[in-house]
Amino acid sequence: MIRVEKTNASDPVFVKLVADLDRFLAVTDGEDHAFYDQFNQLDDIKYAIVTYIDDQPIGCGAIKRYDSDSFEVKRMYTAETHRGNGYASILLDNLEKWAIELGAQMCILETGVRQPAAIRLYQKNGYERIHNYGQYTDVEDSVCFRKVLSTE
Repeated sequence: MIRVEKTNASDPVFVKLVADLDRFLAVTDGEDHAFYDQFNQLDDIKYAIVTYIDDQPIGCGAIKRYDSDSFEVKRMYTAETHRGNGYASILLDNLEKWAIELGAQMCILETGVRQPAAIRLYQKNGYERIHNYGQYTDVEDSVCFRKVLSTE
């Protein structure tokens, strides 16, 4: 059974999972990792979630205020041994519900073209591809998405 806990970026379990994510991305992003890493610091993250199976942390994600209507989904990660079981969708759903509680009407996010599993996850969960935004505007290896959040 999966357990979902709200936390923040100072939580040592969240920080460890983000370190695992960064090690994974350093391989998949290759020489582009340093560019993306500058936009993924934990300084401004106040809303994070850690997922657990049998008290073992298996995943994390966060939301960060982007503008008055939107939160940006950040630092999504599921441990390799637990991928393919729907846990990332559960995590994402919980982040979206939290964003709604905080007054958001939309979530946006960026992922990389070298992250096909992430792209499938977001598409499966109702995210639509949009033009790259902000710091990703002219980055060919970035793929940006948005989802209008339902309050029902």
